[in-house]
Amino acid sequence: MPVITNIQDLKRIYERRVPRMFFDYAESGSWTEQTFRENTSDFEQIRLRQRVAVDMSGRSTRGQMIGKEVAMPVALAPVGLTGMQHADGEIKAARAAEEFGVPYTLSTMSINSIEDVAEATTKPFWFQLYTMNDEDYVRRLIQRAKDAKCSALVITLDLQILGQRHKDLKNGLSAPPKLTPKTIANLMTKWTWGLQMLGAKRREFGNIVGHVEGISDASSLGAWTSEQFDLSLDWGKIAKLKEMWDGKVILKGILDAEDAKMAVKVGADAIIVSNHGGRQLDGALSSIRMLPQILDAGGGEVEGILDSGIRSGQDVLKALAMGATGTMIGRAYIYGLGAMGQQGVTTALEVIQKELDTTMALCGERNVADLGRHNLLIPKGFEGNWL
Repeated sequence: MPVITNIQDLKRIYERRVPRMFFDYAESGSWTEQTFRENTSDFEQIRLRQRVAVDMSGRSTRGQMIGKEVAMPVALAPVGLTGMQHADGEIKAARAAEEFGVPYTLSTMSINSIEDVAEATTKPFWFQLYTMNDEDYVRRLIQRAKDAKCSALVITLDLQILGQRHKDLKNGLSAPPKLTPKTIANLMTKWTWGLQMLGAKRREFGNIVGHVEGISDASSLGAWTSEQFDLSLDWGKIAKLKEMWDGKVILKGILDAEDAKMAVKVGADAIIVSNHGGRQLDGALSSIRMLPQILDAGGGEVEGILDSGIRSGQDVLKALAMGATGTMIGRAYIYGLGAMGQQGVTTALEVIQKELDTTMALCGERNVADLGRHNLLIPKGFEGNWL
């Protein structure tokens, strides 16, 4: 068993064990990948204030997200194709999150279905919705999430049109994988992954296949999906979705102060400050750089969750100290899942929690609720002098 001391250790194992097309799917951004890179590099610009001779006993990383107590303010973000990173990936990630005590978010574009995950877990999880042109399908999807007792609906707003990711196009990404000579050659080197996938519950999109008329294979699914993202999504439609759900609603993809004000206006319970991990609008600012002005625009009327770029407990601390009420990790737990399945997700969470706890202590704090700007050294102009 390798000694895992940080998320990067999991990433190295992940890259060895998972087929290239799925590694590239997780580890890429759109176009030049500038935003993808800056999501992490901008965290490095923020420094921490070391404090000494402070009572460090009795520390706690516990917090609250959307009114529920959590082991630490970190939720597992919705990631499409998770079940291709490891057999039954969504189920394994949800179980790890449940046992650890943090929220799990299931993607619309998951391999395991809502029902699969609900059957395999004992506590409610969040469900992420992509708005699509097939309104009947969307209504039925929301009802399925209700029937599964999902505790929050996460509506993704920044994927009405797909940002171009060069690697996905060149790899011919699909679920299940397209068998080209290059793909076959790579799969032959990933025999452990292949053996696990033979026993997987599903290998296609479980929330779609069997729930849409005429969808029977990967090719028909691809054609349907490419035409389905709702280009006409606006705040009126978001309000209707909120009314349809009639529960906790989280709006994901807020990266502008004006949009934060609109999210408050439609009555969102929380917003996720996110640029989709750098996978949509390349050239947009990083989530951590945009966080302060978006929180200011929200006026304290809505919870602000930071997504995109978090790879450590120190990143979590910086986001919380900048004012976020919680954070989300995507790639960090996917690395663990691909590396070691459910145990890998647990390991990723343990690594982040330990880093958060130790860093908090060295900053002179005992509780995440006490973190603030006083714990940080932020470079002048970090929040932007943009015209």
